[in-house]
Amino acid sequence: MKKKTYLSWVALIVLTLVLAACGNSGSGGGTAKDGDKTTVNVFQFKVEFKQQFEDMAKKYMAEHPDVQINIDTVGGGNDYGQALKAKIASKNEPDIFNIGGPEDLEVHKNRLADLSDMKATKAVINEDLLAPVQKDGKTYGIPMNQEGYGLIYNKEIFEKAGVKAEDIKTLDDLEKVAEKIDAKKSELKLSGVFALPAKEKWVLSDHASSMFLATDFDNDIKKASEAKTLKFSKADQLKQYLDIQNKYSKQPVASLDYSQQVEELFSTGKVAMIQQGNWAYPTVEGVNPELAKNVGLIAVPTGDKEVTMPVGVANNWAVNKKSDEKVQKAAKDFLDWLYTSEEGKKIVVEDFKFIPAYKDYDTDKISDPLSKEIYKYSQEGKTSAWVFKGYPTGYTDDALGAYLQDYLTGKLSFDEAVKKSQDAWAKARK
Repeated sequence: MKKKTYLSWVALIVLTLVLAACGNSGSGGGTAKDGDKTTVNVFQFKVEFKQQFEDMAKKYMAEHPDVQINIDTVGGGNDYGQALKAKIASKNEPDIFNIGGPEDLEVHKNRLADLSDMKATKAVINEDLLAPVQKDGKTYGIPMNQEGYGLIYNKEIFEKAGVKAEDIKTLDDLEKVAEKIDAKKSELKLSGVFALPAKEKWVLSDHASSMFLATDFDNDIKKASEAKTLKFSKADQLKQYLDIQNKYSKQPVASLDYSQQVEELFSTGKVAMIQQGNWAYPTVEGVNPELAKNVGLIAVPTGDKEVTMPVGVANNWAVNKKSDEKVQKAAKDFLDWLYTSEEGKKIVVEDFKFIPAYKDYDTDKISDPLSKEIYKYSQEGKTSAWVFKGYPTGYTDDALGAYLQDYLTGKLSFDEAVKKSQDAWAKARK
């Protein structure tokens, strides 16, 4: 444990030096200017739309020649939270950055500007989307977009196997469908019915477990962030869900990662289903455009009377209140333009391919089938909260995710994994 801590500090120091050496112009706290221009430094995590975001900034600057937008993107396999801390430690603080939920509110409370009066804040489609970044009646972040996840499936494989997605209303139904597809695995040339990427702790802990823990916290991220204990009322259902995937997955699941799951197996038609969200669609389309036209999304049954889709905000935009007031205003104007102007709204849907979190969008322009399905669930109010946003800091890697991995590899019984996870939660919240 001491060795791990030491290495973490070394990595953080190295990252701090790198960011300090190649950081943007300006000194953070945003007084940076380029001639008569007001410079806004953005530090963001979403690598999937890096190029589109930079292209958008160029359009904005062309229309607003008095503003310079600089963009740094750190994400993918890198830890954005650690990178942001290193960026701040380098004395090169960004003017716009990303925050997740209640934990980030606490970590960055001294540098979060109140965004309550922004046009974009008032245009958010659902007040619940703002709740994780609100405190004491103020709003400290605005949603980047909406995202959702479930079981992405190959419609052609389902049709050839003689099964229907709409028949999956319970976990027993899911198992029956998996059995039928598995019986024709050779005929369909499948490596497995599923590809369970158990190497990825976030797939197990954040996304899988959250679906079954949401009702324990009344679908409220804030309640999750404040809870002293973890009930785990639906532990049996989570076990059944993981067991179904493990039984009918390409093996060994412990060595499967996200890239293998999405690119090598699902996108090539070698598995019928994967647990992922709409963010995976561009990758599927890039690997196999024809297959991408024929995918759908199933909401995972969790035992509730109504099947819901986990829909949430991957990250929010925050403005640094330590920045110069003129820079803060320019930052807010930029975000308002992006989400409320006609040109910005078109970019959000058509270029970024986002599911908008804001009102008055032409939702007919939502392009991919996964996003359309998620938006439909959102519009109908048939959603569950991403309560993993309220997990204790480090809980995914150091506790629940690791213990679920140990269950899948036979190192722990499921009851032992649950008990260890409950103990770790209670210890973290003391």
